[in-house]
Amino acid sequence: MYLYLIIAFQGFCIYHLLKNKNSYYWIFAILFLPFIGCVTYLVTQVLNKRGTEKMQSNLSTIIEPSKKNTSSKVKGLESKLEFTDTYLNRVNLADAYLEANNYERAIEHYLIALEDKTQNEFYVKAHLIKSYYAIKDYDQVLALSQGLESHKEYEKSEIPFCYGMALAEKDKTEEAEEQFEIMDRPYSNYNERVAFAKFLLRFDKANKAKELIEDLYVEMQNMTAINKSIYKATILDVEKLKNAL
Repeated sequence: MYLYLIIAFQGFCIYHLLKNKNSYYWIFAILFLPFIGCVTYLVTQVLNKRGTEKMQSNLSTIIEPSKKNTSSKVKGLESKLEFTDTYLNRVNLADAYLEANNYERAIEHYLIALEDKTQNEFYVKAHLIKSYYAIKDYDQVLALSQGLESHKEYEKSEIPFCYGMALAEKDKTEEAEEQFEIMDRPYSNYNERVAFAKFLLRFDKANKAKELIEDLYVEMQNMTAINKSIYKATILDVEKLKNAL
């Protein structure tokens, strides 16, 4: 009985060695020192490596916690949708994909959710527009944005910016400017308004761009310390634009 156990132990160790491409000198230890060689191999090459991999995994979680959390969130919502296929579960999963910058998968689920005509489609369309804008599918942005302007949430959403940028890409400058004007509100939408200023400069509207940049510069001087940290890159962008005028 003991002999069979040793042979099985040796077989496992050699199989693990070959599968994981470990150093072949272990074969001699496993074959010629059956018990000691196998135990040593098990401790140093199987158990310790698993511990190391776990430690590396934990370290990755510490370094990139948001990435780990987002991945776990997506997996959890995938399981939830598989168990109960409801409108809410699908939209929540699509939102998680959007948060993870997996735009193609987000679009896939938003489109399915959009088929349910009993639901308020504005939320889903707004997020579809954001997803299509992220992958530079401006035709889809234009198609989905049209007809949404009368919705009460339109001006508070990200649609005017995405719609405006898509219009600008299609050289529909006047229509694009109208959309940018909607989201040009003091002490908000800083990144979008910087993009608006760049749009104005691009289309030779320097006076209006200068006025907007000056407004942004003043607002950023009055930011809280937390917001200055959050919008550090945006502040630098505004300062570069201001100095270039």
